[in-house]
Amino acid sequence: MHISLKDIDQSNYEPVCELDVTEAQEDYVACNMWSLVESHYNSSHTCKAIYCDNAPVGFFMWVQESASKISIWRFMVDKNHQNKGIGQVALAQAINAIKDTANLKEIEICYNPMNPVAKDFYSSFGFEEVGMDEDGEDMLARITL
Repeated sequence: MHISLKDIDQSNYEPVCELDVTEAQEDYVACNMWSLVESHYNSSHTCKAIYCDNAPVGFFMWVQESASKISIWRFMVDKNHQNKGIGQVALAQAINAIKDTANLKEIEICYNPMNPVAKDFYSSFGFEEVGMDEDGEDMLARITL
């Protein structure tokens, strides 16, 4: 099983848009189609497909919030490919790709504090909770470089 991150273009955007999470996860993750539209109109947004071998199985979108900060806004693995370790490998690859950004000082991610898996998963990569977002809905966690 070979996991990689690939650019999204006209050759693979449709299968990426068809990826979906479980019904229980739908409240936690925006749809990939919306994320691709959003990124098309915002140059600070980067989208990547998560591939397992030669098939897209997941999606990332991160945003350059400032010269020193990037936030991971979207991260999902299709419901048919979850619990296989794909998310762990893909997140490690995404963090490494993000770290290549010049002048970067922090990587941020947010998640619903009611999501039972998120805190332990993200903390295993070095994300430390810093409190709720300005809307009081999502937990913010950061890696400081």
